[in-house]
Amino acid sequence: MSVTPYILMIRPVNFGFNAQTAVNNEFQVPGQDAQAQQKGQEEFDAFVSMLHNNGVDVTVVNDTPEPHTPDSIFPNNWISFHADGTVCLYPMFADNRRLERKPHVIEKLKERFVIQQTYDLTHYELANRFLEGTGSMVLDRDLKLAYACLSPRTDRGIVEEWCRAMDFQPIIFDAFGSTGQAIYHTNVVMCVGDRYVVICLDAVLKAEERELLENTIDQSGKELIPITLDQMNHFAGNMLQVASIQGETLLVMSSQAYHSLAPEQVNRLRSYNRIVHAPLQTIETNGGGSARCMMAEVFLERLITE
Repeated sequence: MSVTPYILMIRPVNFGFNAQTAVNNEFQVPGQDAQAQQKGQEEFDAFVSMLHNNGVDVTVVNDTPEPHTPDSIFPNNWISFHADGTVCLYPMFADNRRLERKPHVIEKLKERFVIQQTYDLTHYELANRFLEGTGSMVLDRDLKLAYACLSPRTDRGIVEEWCRAMDFQPIIFDAFGSTGQAIYHTNVVMCVGDRYVVICLDAVLKAEERELLENTIDQSGKELIPITLDQMNHFAGNMLQVASIQGETLLVMSSQAYHSLAPEQVNRLRSYNRIVHAPLQTIETNGGGSARCMMAEVFLERLITE
């Protein structure tokens, strides 16, 4: 099952520009908004309402004021949930992002879902090696493929270790933004749907790695839908395909991402699923992440008592 109607989201209390992550996230813009928390929370609430109105089951957990976690709105980086009951915990680059692993988040999930075991990779932080969850890896859960572009936040060795443990095949490449800096997360570059892959191949400079990606996507039987570097910079790669409780497939993105797409791209995506979007400008500018980063997919089994 590649899509789920169950999503975890963290409602922020201290959202704002994070200097610790800005060192390798060129999508962040400092000093953009003195009211980042208030506006970010308003965008968050409207985004959750949009998902609920479209039949998506969102578990919202309120963040805590202490410890200070300005990026808690992006939970998909420190945790992922899998159909065999596994919860994965990931090593994070920024010190203040490691504090996002708050026990009350997992306790809230245990009220609704069955957790069988935890796969904990956080010890790699002691060696300054990192793998930031489904930001670092874009997963094709049906075909067991893990796409990963290398960066200071995505360590090749840990990707390969995770893939061995979780029985995935690693598809590893390099990707660079307009300034020549390594793109910090793979989920900015690409999105894997059930029948298509959205990807910015222009960010992949090595011909052999572009060929690897094109061949892998072709062999997967999915349509490759390319986006440009400019569209990637508007978060058009930071989409997530989800399901409604009624079984409808949806593609979720920010309004900025949606409006960057050409009509032909929109039509191709709509041939596979309905598109829903919401404005996330404050979150995107101050946080350097967008719609996909805000949603942690939950593939765990539901508790019968629910």
